[in-house]
Amino acid sequence: MIHRVPARAKLAIALLAAIALAACLSACGTSLRHPESDDASADVDAAAPGSCPATALEALGSVAKRVYREGIVSERVDSARHMIEGSDALRSAVEADNAQAARAAAKTLIATGHLTDLRIVRGGKVLIDVGGPALAPVRGTLAASGAAGGARAAANATPAAGAKPLASYVTSVWAAGGLIAETSGIAQGATVIRSASPPAEGRTFAGAFELPVGDLPPQGTLTHDGAAYQFTSYPASAYPDGAPLRVYVLRAISSIEPTLCGATQDDTTVNALSRIAHLIYDGEAGQRTGKQIRRVQGNRALLEAVAHRDAKATRAAVEALLHQHIVRLRVSAGGRLLSDVGGPYVLAPVTAPLRLGGRTIGSFVLSIQDDEGYKRLANRLAGLDVLMYMGSRLVKSTIGYSPGAVPTRGPFSFHGRNYRAYTFSAQAFPSGPLRITVLIPLPYS
Repeated sequence: MIHRVPARAKLAIALLAAIALAACLSACGTSLRHPESDDASADVDAAAPGSCPATALEALGSVAKRVYREGIVSERVDSARHMIEGSDALRSAVEADNAQAARAAAKTLIATGHLTDLRIVRGGKVLIDVGGPALAPVRGTLAASGAAGGARAAANATPAAGAKPLASYVTSVWAAGGLIAETSGIAQGATVIRSASPPAEGRTFAGAFELPVGDLPPQGTLTHDGAAYQFTSYPASAYPDGAPLRVYVLRAISSIEPTLCGATQDDTTVNALSRIAHLIYDGEAGQRTGKQIRRVQGNRALLEAVAHRDAKATRAAVEALLHQHIVRLRVSAGGRLLSDVGGPYVLAPVTAPLRLGGRTIGSFVLSIQDDEGYKRLANRLAGLDVLMYMGSRLVKSTIGYSPGAVPTRGPFSFHGRNYRAYTFSAQAFPSGPLRITVLIPLPYS
């Protein structure tokens, strides 16, 4: 049996997926691969301080680093630990030294999407190692049966008091391909992961294309296949041994100048982060929403209930569907509202029909994101404060509910901090305008 994952951890995982799906809309063909040669060549120069491309990549790189840290300390990581340490199937298999059963249990855990890799070590020997290339290893201890609460210890720490250690584990929530996709979506460019330690130092580990072998500055420009790129980078660790890596975030200079460059460095930073605020919202009506639409449209219990105009059965079916990613679901048939279940402040609604036996029997409106989710994602991953308005009413704020008059655009100061406000129009659930103002702190880091 796998223990239930805390609701807030589920939300954190769902929130991260929003940027990944925005990545699918905007990334430029990034793929996971392991180069077999070092034929890559490029002209590389250090960054020109203060230039528009360098400023834009500095802002995008800061967000990329925050996203990577979600694989080290976050609710996402807590969720992975909870599932591993709460899996009776995994614990029983490890206690029996049954590698086949342990591997099956590990694959079941990975299939949930809460983790990407899992290695179990018992008695100094690797019992199983399931998964592919990954980053940001997370270490913990699997407690023996009967150890209350398991060993919820941090990396390299000892088990909780009274817990008998059974085995150690290493896991990751960042498959290399997943981090590449999300980072490329943030930058609307390319991502390359490079080894930073001998004997593979300077070799491309995974990414859109090979970087040249040899020393590379942390930021700069390079030319690849005739295209000039601005890049920035940050340090990372390889799974499972923690070997040092460096993640390079690149974007074609030709795509930066017409869309992100401003009259000043602050203007460029604001343009880059405003685009990310949009990407987070746009991801809520993308591919991940389509998956949930198909799930609702294929739910037999809901279809039968709607066909019979049974409000009680419809509500029961809706409540069952809400357990996975959907935050609100409203179902109507024959001009009548049958059920509307979910949170009060929900955004980015999507409408679709319900069909049975080739005929339309009703319709529904669903959302996979609420105001709290957007606020937390923009704040945690991009460092943006958020205010949401329905008409003149402030319904969500990260800076309190008495901020005074906040401009839709332009400078704003609050409690000694300087911001630049940026506002865009969104849609509330089930319809109607929602105004989102993001506050970009300046200087930004």
